[in-house]
Amino acid sequence: MRILTRYILADLLKVFLLTLVSMTAFVFLVLIAKEAVDNGLGLVPIMRMVPYMLPQAMQFAVPGTMLLATTSVYGRIASSNEIVAVKSLGISPMAMVWPTLILATVVSLGAVVLNDVAVSWGYGGVKRVVLESLEEIVYGRLQTTRSFSNKQLDVTVQDVQGKRLLQPTILYHPPHSRTAWTITADEASLHADVQGGAVTLTLVNADIDFGVNGSASHPGKWELTLSLADFSGGQRRARSPSNFPLREIGPSIVEQQASIEQARHELAARVAYSLATGRLIELSEVFWRPHLQGIEGGMRRLHRLYTEPHRRWANGFSCLCFVMIGAPMAIRRRQGEFWGSFFACFLPILIVYYPMLVGCVDAAKDGSLPPQAVWLGNIVLACWGVWLLRRVVRF
Repeated sequence: MRILTRYILADLLKVFLLTLVSMTAFVFLVLIAKEAVDNGLGLVPIMRMVPYMLPQAMQFAVPGTMLLATTSVYGRIASSNEIVAVKSLGISPMAMVWPTLILATVVSLGAVVLNDVAVSWGYGGVKRVVLESLEEIVYGRLQTTRSFSNKQLDVTVQDVQGKRLLQPTILYHPPHSRTAWTITADEASLHADVQGGAVTLTLVNADIDFGVNGSASHPGKWELTLSLADFSGGQRRARSPSNFPLREIGPSIVEQQASIEQARHELAARVAYSLATGRLIELSEVFWRPHLQGIEGGMRRLHRLYTEPHRRWANGFSCLCFVMIGAPMAIRRRQGEFWGSFFACFLPILIVYYPMLVGCVDAAKDGSLPPQAVWLGNIVLACWGVWLLRRVVRF
């Protein structure tokens, strides 16, 4: 038995590691190219982004690699009649499947850790590199297209000479104003202070049109300081639960529950005060709606916090579920050409498992389903795999 175990694990690890390197490199190049194109990054920011992007690439590559390695090894074994030889000795075919299931369990635990690192440390690192390279990104876009825009800003220039922006026209949408500002100047330059969270625009001979609020002129040099969030097109908002490390989700759930409970007590106190003082107009929907919306938003965030650990564990253990299908499917097909067995497994997974996973995750985040519903796709795959394994053992 130990000889069979070593034989299976040696073949599987060899194919798995080789395929993992290839698939990770491919996914990594796709992700890094997307970031470079979307943000206009140069070589230096891209190189700084490499360690943060690698866990994200492996996050996508590991489950598919595990399935591909399994169908490759067991397809070759079955086509060489090694399963028939083992059965003829009175040994159950499960003796050749158990080592792979154990390895898949270990890989699944590693995939959970990898998913946690990718969505917390990796995602945050990529965003930090993009913000730290904001000045380079803006100048790069202005040099190539003569324009830069996001939700808050529209900048057009006639020319760029080094750090000088010639004849800039800036359309700025202040966060708390309905009217946009139109700023024109002879030239401008910008400096991003990531630590301070601000971007300083230095303008020469600037004219500002505030819309209905009038206009103003600033001869000579004038500095306009904007928040980094406004300039990058982002908004100041709480960090998404999708980017929390698993160790922080538990305390965040307790904190969010306390916040919701406090909001409910405050709302009840307001109602009691309005009834006691006879201010019945404050009981109308117009006054209640903002408070109710705040509580509903807190509940949505709480549902997302509840769902996130289940999502990461279910994603990680998809490796085990894929192996439970891939090994018996490759044995039953008995073909040395593994691509057929791989796609025979992957297409149902693509059509059934991933839509089911996405649908259950969305429903759990909305509170329509309990967080445990995220495991439904894994359970379906596991049941299918057990049925296939039983047929392999019996026939």
